[in-house]
Amino acid sequence: MKPIERVVLSLQHKEADRVPVYPLLNGASRRLIGADYKTWTTNAEVTAQAYIKVTEEFGLDVIVTLTDLSVEAADFGQKLIYPETEAAHPDFGNRLIKSIEDYSLVKRLNPKETPRMSQHIKLCDILVKAKGEEVPIVAFIFGPLGILGMLRGEENLFMDILEEPEALKIPLEDITDTLIDYIDALIDTGIHAIMVDTLFASQSIMSKKMWKETEGPLVRKLAEHIHARGCMVMIHNCGNGIYFDVQIEAMKPDAISFLHLPDDCTSLEEVKAKYGDKTTLIGNISPTWVISASTEEIEAECKKVIDAFKKDGGFMLATGCEYPANAPFDAARTMIRMAHEYGSYKK
Repeated sequence: MKPIERVVLSLQHKEADRVPVYPLLNGASRRLIGADYKTWTTNAEVTAQAYIKVTEEFGLDVIVTLTDLSVEAADFGQKLIYPETEAAHPDFGNRLIKSIEDYSLVKRLNPKETPRMSQHIKLCDILVKAKGEEVPIVAFIFGPLGILGMLRGEENLFMDILEEPEALKIPLEDITDTLIDYIDALIDTGIHAIMVDTLFASQSIMSKKMWKETEGPLVRKLAEHIHARGCMVMIHNCGNGIYFDVQIEAMKPDAISFLHLPDDCTSLEEVKAKYGDKTTLIGNISPTWVISASTEEIEAECKKVIDAFKKDGGFMLATGCEYPANAPFDAARTMIRMAHEYGSYKK
């Protein structure tokens, strides 16, 4: 069975030959081709080469095109730092938006003409042509609040939401409209799904009420547009206490990639019972834990998650966030082996 056939059955809440699996081997993939981090994250040809290599070598069932969370923010004008062995991040001492007045600096962009979003569009085009008939290609984008947080800094952004909410309205609209154009360009490449990172929709970041009032309407607009284009909507959120309920209501996601339990669940079994018929569950092995755990511990954790989620399909085994970019691949290989062996539906 091809990965794409296996994943489609899972998304239809049907049992395939086995549970689909894809540890998020994103930054780690650069090591397979000897690329430095900055080149890997900014050059579409190099990124594609690494993703194709890691997919084929490890037998991954999905390609998620995450490189770093600063792609969109960089194009809006945020200065980035490119560490040698880690993902790019904003220059924390030099945010684009330093004051309320600076929100006027955020203007709608043409993603096809920007440095980093245009490279991501190119990456998706290469991957679809090379692997799209065999493996689902899932384009990864950051949500509107996440992008604005990169430009302003999360702490200052929270204060602005509370004290100057009107100042955020126009820049958030411009970011969302840019994302609509970005999504169109990505879908035009033939990708199978858009995965929106909605990190702010969790107890780690803000209250459920605040998220519903600020980002909720914006991601609803994005999701409706994606679905109208005949493409799947997926969510990624590795925050603690993720808000499954309000995100499902707003975005009607085909799948949710998560690390921690939703705020209204106390066990994996409760997650399956409450949400297993509403969306496909992706996760939720901790990437920071897995690289320090023994093989036996990883096997036990995979069994626990598979036992909780695999029945009737609707589940993919994955790390709940990106696999550490400089870690050995041993833990990933163990996860993949457990999906093949313990995750089989043919027993």
